[in-house]
Amino acid sequence: IFFIAAFLSLATLAAQVELDFGELYENRGIQGLSYSAKLQSLAGKSVRLRGCIAPPLKAEGNFFVLTREPVALCPFCDSDKDWPQDILVAYLDQRRTFLHNPDRVIVTGVLELGSYVDPATGFLSRVRLRQSSYDRAPLF
Repeated sequence: IFFIAAFLSLATLAAQVELDFGELYENRGIQGLSYSAKLQSLAGKSVRLRGCIAPPLKAEGNFFVLTREPVALCPFCDSDKDWPQDILVAYLDQRRTFLHNPDRVIVTGVLELGSYVDPATGFLSRVRLRQSSYDRAPLF
C-alpha cells in the first residue's frame, strides 16, 4: 500500500507543471500586459508555483495572495488595469489561520484566468489557483 501511495504522489507531481512569475504575462507595448501563451495553455490544469504569502488582511480565510518576493503590505489593487505582474490569489478548500511569515512556499492548484471579483471580499484577481495547497519551499 505504501508503494501505491508513493507512486500516486509521484504521478500527481509529474502531472503538475512548474510555473514562474516571469511566465504569467507578456508585454504587448501600447496594448499593455496580456497573459503569456504558456499561462493560457495551462488554464484549467494543475500547476506549481514558488513564492511568498503576502501579509493577510484578516488572520483567518480561505485564500491568500502569493507574491514573487516578500512584501510588507497586501498588494490588492482596485483595477485590473494596474494589476501587478508578480502576484496571484490562491484559494484553499477550507479556512485557515495565517500568520505573516516571509519564508518561501510552493503552492499547487488548478490555474484559473480572467478578471474575477470575490463576492465575499470584493477583491479583484486576474490569475488564481483553485483547490490550492502549499508547503514550505526547500531552502535550495
